[in-house]
Amino acid sequence: QVLLVESGGGLVQAGGSLRLSCEASGLTFSSYAMGWFRQAPGKEREFVIAISPSGDSRYYADSAKGRFTISRDIAKNTVSLQMNSLKPEDTAVYYCAANYGTAQSMAPPRRADTMDYWGKGTLVTVSS
Repeated sequence: QVLLVESGGGLVQAGGSLRLSCEASGLTFSSYAMGWFRQAPGKEREFVIAISPSGDSRYYADSAKGRFTISRDIAKNTVSLQMNSLKPEDTAVYYCAANYGTAQSMAPPRRADTMDYWGKGTLVTVSS
C-alpha cells in the first residue's frame, strides 16, 4: 500500500516561511517524480512544483518561481517544500503527489487528478 503523509502545515503571517514535508512508503521512491499541489477553497487543485525521480531537475508553476523550492531525500523517502515570502493567496490545502515520470509530466496541461498517488493534504493558512 502506497502512503504519502504530509506534515508541516499551519498558520503563518504574510511574508513568513513554512516548510512542508512528505514521507512516502510502499513505492520505489527513486522511480517517481514527486510534486506538490494545492487547493484553495472553491478552487480546483493546482500544480505548484515538482522534482524529478533523481532530484536533478525541477519544474515550477509561475506562482512558485522565486519563492518556493523543492528537495528530496532518497535515503529517507521524503520530499520537502520550502515556502518563503508567503502571501495570503498561498492559503490552501497542500497535497503531496507521486507520479511515474518526469517532473514536467506533473504540470499542466496534465490534469492533477491523473497523478499516481496522493497524500491527504496539510493546511497552510497565511494571514495578512
